[in-house]
Amino acid sequence: MVPRLTTALTGPLLELERQFLDRATAIEKWFRAQWHDHQPPFYGSVDLRNAGFKLAPVDMNLFPGGFNNLNPAFMPLCVQAAQAAVERLCPNASNIVLIPENHTRNQFYLQNVARLASILGLTGLNVSIGSLLPEITEATVLTLDSGVHLTLEPLVRQGKRLGVKGVDPCAVLLNNDLSAGVPDILRGLDEQWLIPPLHAGWHARRKSIHAAVYERVVAEFATAIGIDPWRVSPAFRVCSGVNFHERAGEECLAYQVDSLLTDVRAKYREYGIEDEPFVVVKADAGTYGMGVMTVKDAAEVVGLNRRQRNKMAVVKEGLQVGEVIIQEGVRTVETVDGAVAEPVIYMMDHYVVGGFYRVNNRRGSDENLNAPGMEFRSLAFDTACSTPDCSQEPDAAPNRFYAYGVVARLALLAASVEIEETEPETA
Repeated sequence: MVPRLTTALTGPLLELERQFLDRATAIEKWFRAQWHDHQPPFYGSVDLRNAGFKLAPVDMNLFPGGFNNLNPAFMPLCVQAAQAAVERLCPNASNIVLIPENHTRNQFYLQNVARLASILGLTGLNVSIGSLLPEITEATVLTLDSGVHLTLEPLVRQGKRLGVKGVDPCAVLLNNDLSAGVPDILRGLDEQWLIPPLHAGWHARRKSIHAAVYERVVAEFATAIGIDPWRVSPAFRVCSGVNFHERAGEECLAYQVDSLLTDVRAKYREYGIEDEPFVVVKADAGTYGMGVMTVKDAAEVVGLNRRQRNKMAVVKEGLQVGEVIIQEGVRTVETVDGAVAEPVIYMMDHYVVGGFYRVNNRRGSDENLNAPGMEFRSLAFDTACSTPDCSQEPDAAPNRFYAYGVVARLALLAASVEIEETEPETA
C-alpha cells in the first residue's frame, strides 16, 4: 500500500512532474552520460522537500544510517545495487569490513547496521563489523531488540591495510561520518578501497560546497530538458567566522539572510506564489539535524537569546560551529496521517533503492523535521522510483516517486562531482 500524499498546491508540481514524464527518455540518457564520466558514491540518502511548486533536496548524506527504515520489499533492489557497486570496485572481493558509528546502545542505529550487513552479505560477501571504540578489544556480541545478533570486532592494522582478526578485506565501508575527525588507524590505507573516501567525512566536507556543485549540475540538467533550474534547486548563501556564543558574525548572517530572502521573493512573484518566503540557517558541516533554525526576517538572527545561541553553537560530537549555510527554505505540502512529512530517498551505486517518509507531528511545514517527535514511515511503492507510468496522472504513486528519484539522483551526482573535486592532492 502506498501512503496517501496530501498535496495542497498540486497544480504547479503536477506540471513539473509532467515535464519529467514527457522527457524521461532524455533524462535517463543524460544520467547515463553523467555516470559514464563520474563514479557514483557507494551509497547515499537525500532529504527532499515538495513545496507544490518546487521539488528540491535539502540535505545529502554520504553515510546513510536508516537502512532499517526501508520497507523489506526493497531488499532485492538494495542487493542488486550493492552488487553493482562491489563489482565496480572489487570484482574479486570475498570480504568486506563495515565500520559503524561509535554507538552500542542506539538500537535504531544498530538495526541500520544489521540491515546494511545483511544487504552486503546477500551480495556474496563475508561481512565483518570493525569498531573504532577503544573498549572493543575482542569480539563483542550485541543482541538487538529485534533478536538479531551483531558482532563487533576490534580493527587490526597491518601496514597499509585494515581488517579484523583473520580477515583481510578488499574494501572497508564507512558508515561512520567522521564528525570528530579521522582516527590514525584509517589514514594511509593505500592498498585497499576505503569508501566513502576520508575527505567525504564531516570533518572536511561542507554543505555549501555540495550546494555549489549541485547548482552547476542542475544548470546543465535544466538546459538539457528545458526547465527553470530553480524548480529543483534551493538557492543559498554562506557565512564564515561565526561564533554564536560570542555573537560574532551576526552582521554577515543578517546581510546574507536579507539578500537571499530578497531573491526568493522575486522568484515567488515570478511564479505567483503567495506563501511567505523563509530561509534555513544551519551548520555548514554535520548531521543529525543539529544546528538548524528557520528564519523569515533578517532581524531574527541578530541578538539571539542564550537558548538559541546554545542550540546553534555546537553540532554532533560537540564540535563548535564556525561556518553556516543559509539555504532557501522549501516548504513541504506532504502529510502522512495528518502529520507533516518529507520523503527521504536511499541510493546505492547510481540506483534508487527505496525510501521512507520522515514524519513529525510537532513541527510545521516550514520547519526542520529531523527533530524530537519524528518517526519514519516506509514507502512501500508498488514500483521503484525508476519506473514511471505515463498512462497515469503525474501525481500517481510511481510518477511522483519517479520525480523523487530524478531529483535525488541529481543530488547524488553532485556528491560524486564534489568528492572528485575535493580530493586532496597526494605528494
